[in-house]
Amino acid sequence: MKITLFGIPNCDTVKKARAWLTAQGLDYQFHNFATQGVPAEHLQRWVAHCGWETVLNRRGTTWRKLSAEEQASAKDAASAQVLMQQHPNLIKRPVVEWPLAQGPLITVGWDAQAWAQHASAMQNV
Repeated sequence: MKITLFGIPNCDTVKKARAWLTAQGLDYQFHNFATQGVPAEHLQRWVAHCGWETVLNRRGTTWRKLSAEEQASAKDAASAQVLMQQHPNLIKRPVVEWPLAQGPLITVGWDAQAWAQHASAMQNV
């Protein structure tokens, strides 16, 4: 089983995350939102696991470029997912699916300390 990291290659946080995974010797696959899109079933799983407020990045440039009407349309999980499908850069990055023994774990954003724990849990499988 392999870690899957979702994001865009020119994002600084994604670059940092990829470098960290490589430095740890962890095998992972990279899913590029820009060229491969955002699989709806994955987005649904991320929102169900982490909450739409966590997955939706309201701090980035893409959010600020949206009209007030578009921003206001993100009022619940379903409407936020529609907006994130239309604008994949609204998804906070990176999103990582960790294959753990008790089932996949999903993390959103960069947290080296938490990632080290997840990596350790994977190696104990």
